[in-house]
Amino acid sequence: MSNNDQGVTLRRALCKWFETPLGRSLHAVESHHLRSVLPNLYGTVGVQLGCVGKLDMMDACVAPTRILLELTARADGTTVRGHPEALPFDTKSVDVVVMPHTLDFSNDPHQVLREVNRILSPEGHVVILGFNPASLWGLRKLFTWRRRSMPWCGHFFMLARVKDWLRLLDFELTHGSMFFYRPPIQRETVMDRLYFMDKVGDRWWPMMAGCYLVVAKKRVPGVTPLPLKWKAKRAVGSTATEPATRISVKGAWGGRPRHYG
Repeated sequence: MSNNDQGVTLRRALCKWFETPLGRSLHAVESHHLRSVLPNLYGTVGVQLGCVGKLDMMDACVAPTRILLELTARADGTTVRGHPEALPFDTKSVDVVVMPHTLDFSNDPHQVLREVNRILSPEGHVVILGFNPASLWGLRKLFTWRRRSMPWCGHFFMLARVKDWLRLLDFELTHGSMFFYRPPIQRETVMDRLYFMDKVGDRWWPMMAGCYLVVAKKRVPGVTPLPLKWKAKRAVGSTATEPATRISVKGAWGGRPRHYG
């Protein structure tokens, strides 16, 4: 199986997993956290790298032009076909990039971040959602016997490693939060009974959440960044070929991204 076919298979399986009870619960929490940060990220063009559920994860984005990048989608007004490792956008043409578990299921996460850095405008922002291996989710991944099942076949990068990658690309970390402290259980009744873990997790074991959210800004040369203070918030609820052409997105499309799969 080629890297392209493997990426398509993984993305489809991930979207299918997000339709399970556990996936829907996580998707709702992630969307809530995005609504708390996206309104503060200003710009003209916003891009989401891959669809992971039926909810519109960019509904709170203030950018008038919002684009969803998918591996298999047909290009139209709000959806573009492409690969995260070779983004089909002009250099410095995008203001906000949302990456819902894009690094977790990429064959070359370093290249993905390099491409994001390339297309972001000065002082543009990237928002990264990822699974935390230092959690009950990471423990489940370690001991699961079905290593190819979703989402346990993902990479689950440590938060510290992702932050180091961003710093190497000269990003300034501006926001971070941890969420979803409940164990990865598919039974909704059990999940509802364990909701108290989300309430006490921020206080007693803040770095043991199942997922994290990172916001980083592309630095402008000569500007000294302020130190980032991490604070967990309580939740309420491969390698692709270089594209033949680049897509200029400034003012090209408008509206919300459409979700496929």
